[in-house]
Amino acid sequence: MKTRLPTGLYVLTPDTFDDDWLVMAVSAAIRGGASAVQYRNKSVDAAQRLRQAQRLARACREGGALFIVNDSVELARAVGADGLHIGRDDGDPAAIRAALGPGPVLGVSCYDSFERALAVGGIADYVAFGSVFVSSVKPGAVRAPLALFARAREAGMHAVAIGGIDEGNAFEVAEAGATAVAVITAVFGHAQGTARADAPAIEGSARRVVEAFAAGRRSGGG
Repeated sequence: MKTRLPTGLYVLTPDTFDDDWLVMAVSAAIRGGASAVQYRNKSVDAAQRLRQAQRLARACREGGALFIVNDSVELARAVGADGLHIGRDDGDPAAIRAALGPGPVLGVSCYDSFERALAVGGIADYVAFGSVFVSSVKPGAVRAPLALFARAREAGMHAVAIGGIDEGNAFEVAEAGATAVAVITAVFGHAQGTARADAPAIEGSARRVVEAFAAGRRSGGG
């Protein structure tokens, strides 16, 4: 297993066309304690995606956070990302690991399936279960029970929780055995329009999730 993996707060970037806001937001989240950042943006073209990823990779290096790209081996390689995260529709994990190489972190979404987690256990550096709670980003997503995290911990897996997580429930998820929580809205707010969060708000939100998660880990014996 890699020496550095997402722990505590793992932020996922919201879709936005505003490169400057995105870099500001991610930098603020890192100052608030995010250990890792996953970049995904389906709403921009390839050129802007590359530009955003390059700037975020630099911000993560400067802030000491892991930079992980969603879906694309090519983009991860192009920007020198620390890792890649894939879902069930992104290809065979073994083939992706071979293409990615042994060095970068590989995360695999397992949704509500412990069997999938077992199947990729020798390939993935971490697995992700979710949606743990109702998600505003994916309201129709399958729900993953918290019991999965205790099973993952017993099996020695590094398990990330995703879906509807905020400062009010991060304690519960950490106590259940998750090693990180993947968060979008609870840290970044809404990326579009006048309601989007500014740097102090993002940093404060990140810090509160980090503190709640750490308290849950202590309570759960993690």
